[in-house]
Amino acid sequence: MTQVSNEILAAFKAANDKKALDIVILDVSEVSSFADSFLIATGTSNRHVKTLVESVELALKNIAGSPMSIEGLNESNWVLMDYGNLIVHIFDDETRRFYDLQKLWSDATQIEVALTIG
Repeated sequence: MTQVSNEILAAFKAANDKKALDIVILDVSEVSSFADSFLIATGTSNRHVKTLVESVELALKNIAGSPMSIEGLNESNWVLMDYGNLIVHIFDDETRRFYDLQKLWSDATQIEVALTIG
């Protein structure tokens, strides 16, 4: 079983807390030279995508620092947040279906995360 980092857990929780849809985590370490994990999530509108980005950024600030880069924030149909080993992709629904990263990275292992309610 793949070890889930604190960064992944924090990003997952932040996206989940803000009602992101279809959150998927992929372990791409065996098939990528530039990252170990992808977190992919969907927002229901451009504003929701921006809210998800803000939530993830705030959650990771004390754990991973600021992202090395954030791409696509102005358009907010696909925002990529680069934290080095963790790449966060937050899409609107149409753009996520069009690019279908899960199919593109189908050789990657999907990581299951369960959050306990406390």
